[in-house]
Amino acid sequence: MIPDRGVTGNKVEPLPILEVEDLHMHFPIRGGILRRTVGWIKAVDGVTFTIQPGQTLGLVGESGCGKTTLGHTILQLNRATSGSVRLGGTELTTLSQPMLRNTRRRMQVIFQDPLSSLHPRMTVGEILAEPLEIHGLAFGLTKVKRVHELLLMVNLSPSLVSRYPHELSGGQRQRVGVARALAVEPTLLVCDEAVSALDVSIRGQVVNLLSEIQSRLGIAYLFISHDLGIVRHISTRVAVMYLGKIVELADRDTLYTEAAHPYTQALLSAIPVPDPRVEKTRKRIILKGEIPSPAHPPTGCRFRTRCQYAQEICQMEEPLIRLVHPGHSVACHFAEQLIDHSGKAALLPT
Repeated sequence: MIPDRGVTGNKVEPLPILEVEDLHMHFPIRGGILRRTVGWIKAVDGVTFTIQPGQTLGLVGESGCGKTTLGHTILQLNRATSGSVRLGGTELTTLSQPMLRNTRRRMQVIFQDPLSSLHPRMTVGEILAEPLEIHGLAFGLTKVKRVHELLLMVNLSPSLVSRYPHELSGGQRQRVGVARALAVEPTLLVCDEAVSALDVSIRGQVVNLLSEIQSRLGIAYLFISHDLGIVRHISTRVAVMYLGKIVELADRDTLYTEAAHPYTQALLSAIPVPDPRVEKTRKRIILKGEIPSPAHPPTGCRFRTRCQYAQEICQMEEPLIRLVHPGHSVACHFAEQLIDHSGKAALLPT
């Protein structure tokens, strides 16, 4: 069951552009002389969510929690261990490679480091023309015109077509990466830390560009980031991931004002506030220890080893993600007690 789908009032939600249901991506651990499988790294372990057309789902969490692996598995760069990924109703996990190649036109990715994701020996014009040629979308003068249109779409001058990636600034390179992803007119963009490698002064420009493109073209985004400030700016809904699982999923305003999972509360407490007086009086939630290994996750609740509210039940039973309010899903035994409408914790720490 997908916990974030349904009917809002008398309004039936449109069919999702992306449906991920009980998705698992486990990598084998091999050892011994014969390199036999001796264990599994559970990078993605039972993830479920949907993305509506024209909306952005922000995916946040610590490094190593499985965000990028989840994005790669959705794109079928990693073939899922089990579970379902449906793009516009088409099941991707069972497609053959030739069929998957045609389907990939509908889903594209923007990588974190534009310098390493752009071919160093190809000009900007060649980089943007390549996907048009592969998918048979434009040739000759039509291709040249389309390349110029793509550059203008991301606020770059067509005069850059003869430049190489190393001749561009970081912001320009990332805009070329955005243009390349838009070349085949996708319905879904996976933005994998798309602005984290850029200077702070450039990040806002690229995020605003992505928002403008979404408003104009109606593309859906899966926006993977560790920067909760940027996620709040661009996202329609936000999913919080911890050790291969989504622990909280809600619309942006609800999650940032009424977070009901201790991990989400800790992440939000780390966001700096520009007002020095408010910042001085705020209480930071410091998580103890490091994130456990996905090869040997804790029993019960995976967050219990770092949670200040952990009880005996947290060690015995794994909390399933469930609705605590319409559109707000949480994987915590004490979600209702941990937060009230004033935003203050109602359960005392252990």
